[in-house]
Amino acid sequence: MKVGYIGLGIMGKPCVLNLLKAGYEVTVWARRKESAVPLLVAGAHWVDSPAQLAASVDVLVSNVSDTADVETVLLGEHGAVHGARSGLVCVDMSTISPMGARDIAARLAASGIDFLDCPVSGGEVGAINGTLTIMVGGKARALERARPVLAAMGKTITHIGDSGAGQVAKACNQIAVGVGVAAVAEVMKLAKACGVDPAPVREALLGGFASSRVLDIHGQRMIDDNYAPGFKAKLHQKDMGIVLETAQALGIRLPEAERVAGLIDQLVANGEGELDSSAIARLIWQDNR
Repeated sequence: MKVGYIGLGIMGKPCVLNLLKAGYEVTVWARRKESAVPLLVAGAHWVDSPAQLAASVDVLVSNVSDTADVETVLLGEHGAVHGARSGLVCVDMSTISPMGARDIAARLAASGIDFLDCPVSGGEVGAINGTLTIMVGGKARALERARPVLAAMGKTITHIGDSGAGQVAKACNQIAVGVGVAAVAEVMKLAKACGVDPAPVREALLGGFASSRVLDIHGQRMIDDNYAPGFKAKLHQKDMGIVLETAQALGIRLPEAERVAGLIDQLVANGEGELDSSAIARLIWQDNR
């Protein structure tokens, strides 16, 4: 099976390397060819457009910034749709709007192309280790064709439902992570205010019902005051924007998500968008209202 990959950023590069390690013939495209150089050295091939890429592969993976970028690389003037072979499966691992994913799937289906929205959780470490959690929306038969490719990049692959359902799951994930970070920051704030070292508090909570990966990973970040990015605040800001736009379109309120989105917005506005989004803890600790 031949695999194409579009988007060679912090997630795309290690995913391509894992596909090569798994024995796949991988062809890549990115806006900047220089970003592909390490992958070409590792054995990947290069083409000059998404359309050319789609003409030469069985599964085409995209991992780009936002809904508009996915539309461009798949449906734009030089997009994959113009070169796709019969039976092509497009797998999009970007985080985009659920409504956007459904629209893209419908437009590709009109050209006989299957589309799977497959956002991921696990960050750069998960991409490097090939242990990403992959949330899939789309047709079951398309997933079964693409599953071996996804298995080279991820450990947990869950079919959520029809087109857009993967993106719904990712939006839910981003709410849970963001609200969880805020909760852990308040735990630390209360402990400190009481004159108690938050480190053993965290250790105790990890042994009980309050245990979570957010408490484990981000709790340690807070104790160390080290916010080197696992997931940059500016990216979490984009994702929380998708959450709130989706909620607005559905006519529902998500008050805790709104609060966290506001904190992340403030963090980015303070010029700290390159920090891990868990740095909102600093804002929570400063607010004594």
